[in-house]
Amino acid sequence: MNLNTFENVADLQAKNTLEIDKINTTLLHYIEGTANSKPERLNKAFHKDFNLYYIKKDTLGIIPGKKYITNFTQGKTFNRIGKVLSIDYEDDAGLAKIQVLIPDRDRVAIDYLLLLKIKEEWKIIHKSFTSKTYRR
Repeated sequence: MNLNTFENVADLQAKNTLEIDKINTTLLHYIEGTANSKPERLNKAFHKDFNLYYIKKDTLGIIPGKKYITNFTQGKTFNRIGKVLSIDYEDDAGLAKIQVLIPDRDRVAIDYLLLLKIKEEWKIIHKSFTSKTYRR
């Protein structure tokens, strides 16, 4: 970041707030798109070439992003409660941590999302996740 292009600290804070808001918009498309089966919102959140990565029985599993989005058909809702836990970014690259409660399955998932700013829009390019059972 070139500090010479900003007049004061308030300008830096305003730019930071604006980018965080843009990233949050992308994350909400993901959270609400999965909870409410809105493929159009998922397509706004994810880059067309994204994949999902996870570990199952000590082996890397990969789900193609396009296949993942087909799980969310219009009109079907899921009891998924998402919450943004953290966001970090620098220039055009970012990272977000999301918690997703899935009460119907007694599961909680943690998603690590890599984002890039492409043509002034933040897109999720990679999702790694893990989940565990919890007791109510």
